[in-house]
Amino acid sequence: MRQQCTSMPLKTMGTLALTASLLFLVCCSLLQAANIQPPAVNSAEPTYTTTPHVLTLLGSNFGITNPVVTISGIPAFVLAFTNVRVVVQIPATIDATPGSYTLLLTRGADHCVSASFDITLGAVGPQGPKGPQGPPGLSVIGPQGPQGPQGPQGPQGPAGPAGSTGAIDFADFFALMPPDNAATVAPGTDVSFPEDGPLSGANITRTGPNTFNLSDIGTYQVMFQVSVIEAGQLILTLNGADLAYTVVGRATGTSQITGLSLVQTTVINSILTVRNPAGNTTALTITPLAGGTRPVSAHLVITRIQ
Repeated sequence: MRQQCTSMPLKTMGTLALTASLLFLVCCSLLQAANIQPPAVNSAEPTYTTTPHVLTLLGSNFGITNPVVTISGIPAFVLAFTNVRVVVQIPATIDATPGSYTLLLTRGADHCVSASFDITLGAVGPQGPKGPQGPPGLSVIGPQGPQGPQGPQGPQGPAGPAGSTGAIDFADFFALMPPDNAATVAPGTDVSFPEDGPLSGANITRTGPNTFNLSDIGTYQVMFQVSVIEAGQLILTLNGADLAYTVVGRATGTSQITGLSLVQTTVINSILTVRNPAGNTTALTITPLAGGTRPVSAHLVITRIQ
């Protein structure tokens, strides 16, 4: 930006013309002496989507009267103005010749105060080729910043798969000695549990005093306990076949024979029994009144777990 003092064109009018010229120079000197803020152009933005093409100037101290704008000495017609914004029509000769120019804005109220601004006008050329990649920056890791505030709680996630429900069905079958199991249990025959204890549903039921129906295919936990007098063994059978991994027994003493096994069925309505294994030589006496005066129980507890 620069301040500029221009003298008015002088006509040969004798003393009157000389007097006007002197007054103009005195006016400019007084304005400069009073430190009047000159205009300042901060930006000049052309617009080529209108007809004619226009140039918008932004800055300050443009004044409250119509300014004078020239582009490399060629007047530019002022279309609109405020103290901080001026819109001018780009002269046709400038518009037709893209290039760099010097713009001069002179405030209308005092023609000796002006501002200049270098501008480039014309169509935008094609994008140039990509330049080479610059060298990598310094790989210096700065200190870790402070922890930010806790974010809001996220939305609730989807429900997970249903968990195991535990026991699906159960039943307790028992005997009381006396009067149950009055006869000995010969090898190859089954222990009787003729009484019904707590049960759930109808999937584990009896078909007789010593046979029990597992109606659904699944996995069952089978637990039994029987007081006997002799040394002996007991085994679970499924559909008449021995389950060899379920054999329990005792050699001497007076403890109960107890068993706990998992049994898997592969067909519906499988029949389960507790048997004195075939091939043994001893018939088992289910002890009555063992250890006291009350009838002693024997239990078969079946629980479906899968």
